[in-house]
Amino acid sequence: MSLTQMERRRSLFPDLEQWFGADFPRLPMWRPALDAHPIAIEVTSNDGTYTLRAEMPGMDPEKDIEITVDGDTLTVSAEHTESTEDKDHSEFRYGSFRRSVRLPGQIPPDGVEAAYEDGILTVRVPMEPEPAVGRRSIPITRSRAEVTGGAS
Repeated sequence: MSLTQMERRRSLFPDLEQWFGADFPRLPMWRPALDAHPIAIEVTSNDGTYTLRAEMPGMDPEKDIEITVDGDTLTVSAEHTESTEDKDHSEFRYGSFRRSVRLPGQIPPDGVEAAYEDGILTVRVPMEPEPAVGRRSIPITRSRAEVTGGAS
């Protein structure tokens, strides 16, 4: 028996996705625990600094994005709503996004930096032996080009 046939046997509705396509809305019982879409990220470590980069195009970092730290966990979340209307047509898009990353030590209370440029959020976390306490938010700065609306 092939792997595909075995997968179909285990599934309650094996051909549902094939019948309706991958874009078909999921039933509530199939929803992930968090009601948020994952964010594409990359995390690197270099010289005692962890850098998280997240793809978040079209976001307003001052209104849409929140970064929190709690102990050794860094969480990036965002909620975005956009609508367009013309004479005969209107359209809206919305969604919430969340991604948490556990770092190998406590996140220090000072020195965490976040910047948003060209649709990419970059968060830099200096890892120090000093323990941090409690949950807190991290402010985000915009690049000079985005604030002025063009290149410098």
